[in-house]
This record gives sequence, structure tokens and C-alpha cells, in this order.
Amino acid sequence: MFVTIQSIFLVVIGLIVLVPLVVIFVGTFQDGGEIMRSGLRLDVDISSFRFDNYVMIFTDSGLYFRWFANSVGLTLVQVAGTLLVSSFVAYGFAMYDFKGKTAAFISVLLLMTVPFEIMMLPLYVMVNDIGLADSYSVIVIPFLAASVTIFFFRQYFMGIPKELLEAGRVDGVTEFGIFFRIVLPISRPALAAMGILNGMVTWNNFLWPLLVLRSAEKFTLPIGLNTLLTPYGNNYDLLIIGSFFSLLPVLVLFLCFQRFFVAGMTAGALKG
Repeated sequence: MFVTIQSIFLVVIGLIVLVPLVVIFVGTFQDGGEIMRSGLRLDVDISSFRFDNYVMIFTDSGLYFRWFANSVGLTLVQVAGTLLVSSFVAYGFAMYDFKGKTAAFISVLLLMTVPFEIMMLPLYVMVNDIGLADSYSVIVIPFLAASVTIFFFRQYFMGIPKELLEAGRVDGVTEFGIFFRIVLPISRPALAAMGILNGMVTWNNFLWPLLVLRSAEKFTLPIGLNTLLTPYGNNYDLLIIGSFFSLLPVLVLFLCFQRFFVAGMTAGALKG
């Protein structure tokens, strides 16, 4: 009985979560101006649906697909770099003893409590002083060692038997080899979980790229969509369908790796 009630509850929650996706999908077949006047809703006349928005996005969308490609490339680089650097730092915290280890890890924990908005202004000033504004490097590099990701990997790595590492050393594997050939392959669930979470954060990142990027050709998708709303004219049609297409990469990513995501989050919560 309990299992049945639990299943019904989860189905209801799932349907509620899907409602916004269905609503915005329905909105892609409507006139953007009409949506802004009456709002997004499901009780619409199907006979009034049109495909003009789909025709427009593939024929007259301006820089939209350039922004889309920028976001894809930036997300891939950011996620790959963050997973590599953060897991490497976490491996040191989990597997080695060194002077100042406790203080350094406490610093990581304290950094998790500091909102980015507090660090944003001094970071922005530094970026301008060294002349790196309007480049993707200042979006990627400052966040490669992510405190939350480091903490998660550290907890996961502490559950790996150290006998595996010792066996690798006995077989003559170098310390780098142990990390890349032994630890990372058995940490695929954790990598998938953090890859999805970091990918979502990077894909939706708006404030910091807005501050440092100045060229329209370099805009990411969230910034580009925001530029469609101006005091001189609003392209609601492209905004609606562009927002819908912007949801697809993250949705596909999660659906493809949800099994690893659940396993990684569970392991990260129990180990350590």
C-alpha cells in the first residue's frame, strides 16, 4: 500500500514538473505578442497553432545559433576543466596527508558559504586591470576549482579502498597513473553527477558572462536571449522558441546520464 501511494505521489510530482515544459512548448506555436498580452497557458485553440516561429528560427534568427554554439562550447570546456581540476584537488585531500591539509580543506568549506556576488566586484576589477575582459578565459579559469565539486569528490574518493592505490604502486604505476587509470574510471558515477550539475550551472550562467563579455558575437545564449528585449522593440517570437530550444541540451544531458547521476549522488552522500 505504501509503495503504491509513494508511486502515485512521485507521478504527480513528475507531472507538475513537466507542466512548465509543456506550456512553453505549446507557446512555440503561438504568436509571441499574444503570449505577452495574455500569458502562457494550456487552454488554447489548437486550430490557431502556426509554425511561423519554427520557420523564423531556422531562417531569420540572426545570431541565435551563434549564441547557441558559444554556450555549447563554453559549457563543454568549463565542465571538462572543472571536473579535471576539482577532482585532482579533491584526490589530494582524500588520499594524501600533508602539512596544512586541515586548514586548506576548511578554507574550501568556508568558500562554499561565500556568495559569488561578494567576490564578483574585485574579480571584475582584476579582469579589467589585466586586460582579459571580453574573453572566454575569464569565464572558465576562475571557476575551475569549484568548492562544491571539490567537496563532493573528496567525499566520494574517501570511500575508495586505499588498497587499490597500494596495489597500483606495487605494480609500478605512477601517482598520476593511479589517478587517471584507477581512480577516475571507478568514479564515473561521481563524474556524471558533477558533470550534469556543473553543466546546468554553466549553461544557465548569466550574471558573470554579462559583465565580462562585450561583443555580440561572443554572447552566450542567456545573454543573447536577454538582448531580444529592448526599449526600441521586442522580438517575443524568437524569445519564446529560443527559450524552448535552450532547454533541450540540459534535458537531453540529464535523460542520457540520469542513471549515473542518481548513483553518483547516492554514493557521494554515503561514502566518506
